[in-house]
Amino acid sequence: MPKITVLLADDHTVVRQGLRSLLAVESDIEVVGEADTGRQALQLAKKLQPHVIVMDIAMPQLNGLEATRQITQEVPGSRIIILSSYSDDEYVEQLTSAGAIGYLLKQTASNDLIKAIREARQGNAYFSPSISRRMLEHYRRAFVSGQPVRKATETLTSREREVLQLIAEGNTNKQIAAELNISIKTVEKHRQQVMNRLNIHDIAGLTRYAIAKGIIEAKPSMNAEPVT
Repeated sequence: MPKITVLLADDHTVVRQGLRSLLAVESDIEVVGEADTGRQALQLAKKLQPHVIVMDIAMPQLNGLEATRQITQEVPGSRIIILSSYSDDEYVEQLTSAGAIGYLLKQTASNDLIKAIREARQGNAYFSPSISRRMLEHYRRAFVSGQPVRKATETLTSREREVLQLIAEGNTNKQIAAELNISIKTVEKHRQQVMNRLNIHDIAGLTRYAIAKGIIEAKPSMNAEPVT
């Protein structure tokens, strides 16, 4: 039987090494590639067409949420499992809405990841037990109350989310234009649209928003306050 091919996407080398070592002893699983940015994950997904992609959320250039959304659209045969430290319901809702078939916490990855990969290969969803319990309770309450299940809302377009991340990471308009292969004028238009949609009109505010939403990770010196 052919092995389950896996792509690892995480910006921390030590995490990828740990995952590779964990999976190396499984005779039916083969790691075929590693990515340290969301954009590289998208490129490798197109090239390698892996059965399963293990994806972190907070990655440079293109975060895991947007990478998941684009891979789901462009490489529909690959199943995506999110592996993250974030366990908030909002993250779970956003990632499953974007196309992820599984969501695991890094704290329990050693216990759940191998089973999750095998389940994902079969097209089955798999979530960390704590997340599964919360999801079931969420749906139970919605059923009892007769209220529709809340869906994650989208404020920005796919391109606007990319531009927001690159702005928050400190890139200039010229650098963003080169990264996305668009004109500087188009970058300026997207930047203004992002500010208008979010009603945030300074770079510091956009950066705090991006951190609060898990689009980028806070650096030790940022001390950012959550955005409500």
